[in-house]
Amino acid sequence: MPYVNIKITREGATPEQKAALIKGVTELLHTVLNKDPATTFVVIDEVALEDWGVGGLPVDAYRRKVGEKS
Repeated sequence: MPYVNIKITREGATPEQKAALIKGVTELLHTVLNKDPATTFVVIDEVALEDWGVGGLPVDAYRRKVGEKS
């Protein structure tokens, strides 16, 4: 039984967007692993930006840095 855990930031993902993520992952598991959709578990965890980082920087600092280059 496949179990997928998706982490997204708390930036206002709508219930519809979360449903689309679940549907997409379930379809992917069905297509790639040939798993029955009824046996797949998809969990979406919302995390605060200060809990993770990219390129050695907290996400908010990374986004400011990237935004300055634009």
